[in-house]
Amino acid sequence: MRPARALIDLQALRHNYQLARETAGAKALAVVKADAYGHGAVRCAQALEAQADGFAVACIEEALELREAGIGGPILLLEGFFEASELALIVEHDLWFVVHSLWQLDAIEQASISKPLNVWLKLDSGMHRVGLHPADYQAAYKRLLSSGKVAKIVLMSHFARADELDCSRSDEQVAVFNAARQGLSAEVSLRNSPAVMGWPKVPSDWVRPGIMLYGATPFDQPQSVAERLQPVMTLESKVICVRELPACEPIGYGGGFITDRSMRVGVVAMGYADGYPRQAPTGTPVSIDGQPSRLLGRVSMDMLCVDLTDLPRAGLGSQVELWGKNVLASDVAAHAGTIPYQIFCNLRRVPRLYSGA
Repeated sequence: MRPARALIDLQALRHNYQLARETAGAKALAVVKADAYGHGAVRCAQALEAQADGFAVACIEEALELREAGIGGPILLLEGFFEASELALIVEHDLWFVVHSLWQLDAIEQASISKPLNVWLKLDSGMHRVGLHPADYQAAYKRLLSSGKVAKIVLMSHFARADELDCSRSDEQVAVFNAARQGLSAEVSLRNSPAVMGWPKVPSDWVRPGIMLYGATPFDQPQSVAERLQPVMTLESKVICVRELPACEPIGYGGGFITDRSMRVGVVAMGYADGYPRQAPTGTPVSIDGQPSRLLGRVSMDMLCVDLTDLPRAGLGSQVELWGKNVLASDVAAHAGTIPYQIFCNLRRVPRLYSGA
């Protein structure tokens, strides 16, 4: 069978969750949306269930997948509901959900609810994606209370630039949030992964770690908490062909790389159809039998080429790590002009093999 596969270390996942909770000094919802950023939402949630304070997903479909797999703890719908009819499922499956728009508030008031709801009331503090306007926030909170349909309200917002440690925008958003919630008695949730790791003074009774759970840093610079993360996914394959090429020979589609000397080139069973970034250029790091090397030429749908020239023991059947513990996903993403979030989420076709359960 094709040797490409993703190895998922569930013990590393648990380590990263505990690190997030201890660093934040708060309760933590493990963010497992988008199939746990490509790591497998059900298996990741099962691995964390004994220690997690709850989980966060994007939508009700993702929540129901977890419930059907037996996950019984709190699950927060980060985008709330999209149709008023979903409230019946929210009640049936005991889900928490975000209210970010006035129409959702109207729907709650008009709905027939058999048991009280757990609502996370989202403020647009400056990201300008979703969230209530600060001028509407206090009134929305009071409407939820007076509806008689809400058991608990958590006040929340989301940072736009917390991954920029020298940017004042996060402080500005905190100031907007604090002004909007003045006088309201409720728990708060502001900190995502970069805020957990890099903004320790931001108040948060609940945090929402995402990318850090999977062992990747959201920062483009060294950071103390990032150094303690353990990569959860190792994407690997094998060399399936070796070419001995003289100088001045083109490699791959478009001839984007020309050999500058006699070279040994390994062909690896991995391509953009597996989720490896097509835009990754020559020089993107790989590890071959535990030794550093580099990508050569353009990534194809099913194959890519690597440099074996200075690795005389490497050859047919050699193990190639595309990212993992030797090659950080954030480094691959940086070379490819993207972010580790995207390369994880783009993973497909390769089987996921789990350890540390």
